[in-house]
Amino acid sequence: MSDLTPSTDDTDRTVPGVEPYDGPAGGWGALKAVALAVREQMGASTDTRALLQMNQPDGFDCPGCAWPDPKKTSSFEFCENGAKAVTWEATAKRVDLAFFKRHSATELYGWSDYDLENAGRLTHPLRYDAASDHFVPITYDEAYARIGAGLNALADPNQAEFYCSGRASNEAAFLYQLFARAFGTNNFPDCSNMCHEATSVGLPKSIGIGKGTVTLDDFELADAIFCIGHNPGTNHPRMLSTLSDAAKRGVPIVVANPMRERGLERFKSPQHPSEMLTTHSTELASAYHQVRVGGDSAMLKGMMKALFEADAADLDAGGQGLLDRPFIAEHTVGVDELRADVEAVAWDEIVTRSGLTRDAIESMARTYWQAERVILCYGMGITQHSYGTSNVQQLANLLLLRGNMGKPGAGICPLRGHSNVQGDRTVGITEIPTEAMLQRLDARFGIKSPRAHGHNAVEALAAMRDGHAKALISLGGNLAVAMPDPEASFAAFRKLDLSVSIITKFNRTCLLLARETIVLPCLGRTELDVQAGGSQYVTVEDSMSMVHASRGRLKPASPDLHSEPAIVAGIAKATLPHVPIAWDAMIADYDLIRDGIEAVYPDFYDFNVRVRQKGGFRLTVGASERVWNTPDKKAHFIVHPLAGASGAEGALLLTTVRSHDQYNTTIYGLNDRYRGVTGRRDVIFANADDLAELGLSHGDRVDIDAGPGRTLDGYTVVAHAISRGSLAAYYPEANCLVPLEDHDPLSGTPSYKSVRVTMRAAATPHAVAA
Repeated sequence: MSDLTPSTDDTDRTVPGVEPYDGPAGGWGALKAVALAVREQMGASTDTRALLQMNQPDGFDCPGCAWPDPKKTSSFEFCENGAKAVTWEATAKRVDLAFFKRHSATELYGWSDYDLENAGRLTHPLRYDAASDHFVPITYDEAYARIGAGLNALADPNQAEFYCSGRASNEAAFLYQLFARAFGTNNFPDCSNMCHEATSVGLPKSIGIGKGTVTLDDFELADAIFCIGHNPGTNHPRMLSTLSDAAKRGVPIVVANPMRERGLERFKSPQHPSEMLTTHSTELASAYHQVRVGGDSAMLKGMMKALFEADAADLDAGGQGLLDRPFIAEHTVGVDELRADVEAVAWDEIVTRSGLTRDAIESMARTYWQAERVILCYGMGITQHSYGTSNVQQLANLLLLRGNMGKPGAGICPLRGHSNVQGDRTVGITEIPTEAMLQRLDARFGIKSPRAHGHNAVEALAAMRDGHAKALISLGGNLAVAMPDPEASFAAFRKLDLSVSIITKFNRTCLLLARETIVLPCLGRTELDVQAGGSQYVTVEDSMSMVHASRGRLKPASPDLHSEPAIVAGIAKATLPHVPIAWDAMIADYDLIRDGIEAVYPDFYDFNVRVRQKGGFRLTVGASERVWNTPDKKAHFIVHPLAGASGAEGALLLTTVRSHDQYNTTIYGLNDRYRGVTGRRDVIFANADDLAELGLSHGDRVDIDAGPGRTLDGYTVVAHAISRGSLAAYYPEANCLVPLEDHDPLSGTPSYKSVRVTMRAAATPHAVAA
């Protein structure tokens, strides 16, 4: 029996599109999925050669996850989901002007999100024509003029919101923030606000920088690796090779996650013929603890409590203790306050809130203190809570207690999403800029940047909803679908005077029609970018602070496409004709953009020289060298009250998850192979014992209620290997359960991962998905 198969007898009931998956992550299933994606999107196109250029030194960076490239690249350095991302972008399908003549906006709004993007690549700039209810062609120059006029008609620059997706390059993002600040606002809602903002806000107070401290080399030296709240098999599959190598060396890999995920259990590498031609796969997790949804805070306090208790016992026995006292004394402050807080929490409360036994938590702690060098990896299962910042700082506390920060083989590893979501923040996409950065920006470009803090994503949507924001420019993404509370979100978008989407594919946000709606298609990461100064490349920063070049090689989907930097510059010139910034020169030669980045961000010294070196260069991460860029130059233990639901009275907490056939809001298909779901997304994953208590069975149709007006009705419940008191449903469909107000007050991150709900038998019939 698969360990993903529920243990109750009613799982024998046949549920269309749901059956156990017994294979490993990767393997022949991954190769088959890649071949299918290539056939469906590219056909016989020669653009399939793009897969061999991905993540290569002279190729382009994967438009998917931010996992770093190894120093020694193979002939094909990509994963299944990276291949899907490339085929999705390099598709042979086209959404041309004839498409928009055939389909009205009203008709297109009735399409699914999958069908909208699966239609293909956009080929021409468009504007919505209300008289005909169709999108009609427009030239780039006319579009720029209309956008400039719309922005200049605002009563206040702060009525404009400038959203940026993490797939934008450093060059595009830097020009974007320069334009917005020259225009007069720091309103930068960003995809980071919805994923790792808790990292960006929490870690600087703990260790002086809002980034991870490890490199790939550290994984080769680690004595133990902890994976908490993430699913590498789907969201960052190239990490599986790194984990597999560690497991083969005998390194314990301890997992804490509500659901049992195949990508954390075992892996068969498609790049290793010796594995592919045998039945062998690599076991990954040495221990797998199914923490309750929202129970991470209690689990981490429990691990620290066990560590403090074992430390005291060791001292009593004449030992030196288990804490790294020299490190704590030299580099940190606040350990006594942390100890007092942790000791005051009762084990019963920890067990109840975490959903784990005391023995399980003590076992995790024992693995931790028995290792000299520990890496702690985490994803959005940690950050997307109303206490996400607290969670991140608790992780830092745990690492600091044994000096597992700033030494080889040890440190913290936030697993970022989009391939340049970290880089965008580095080069200025932030609503809370520092005064030093603004002074350097102003001096370089002769502008006067605004000083007031701007809007994050939640604040921007609230401003749109309340009529305070009138214009939105989106550099990539599908913001309306990504945000929580779609009923309120969609209504807010429709209230805008101006909505502009800079994208490669048509999506739902384009159809939430403002008074003026413009769609500007752009070049993709895989495509040649030729400007007046010749062929250009862009740069990206991965999740381990490595900056490297990305060079598209494919023929553009349309000869009319402009690059993202060129589109930003075109809008800026039309909006700010009297601001003396050399937009045209920077677009002709992206080296000049990088010169500007270097002038504003000193860590990019010799940018154009260093980025031309094979593999690029690493930005300075002070905490990696035990340099703490905090006000007192110390790392800080930070105390937080115990967070998470109490688990009393049968309360259920629901987490949103991504399927194996999607990346963020982009749905590549309707399958979720590793969870055994095929051809559908209308499912709720639940613990079999919870179902029995509620009088429900595997395959029943259920209604999920998160409060007035927030329901998910008629879904099929699937008995699954998930912790007690926990449910899971797919993002973004389950966003309707998350109110905009339910977010981390410190970071603004919505609580996608801990939604209090009730579940009952469906009130109305529901057709099973075909």
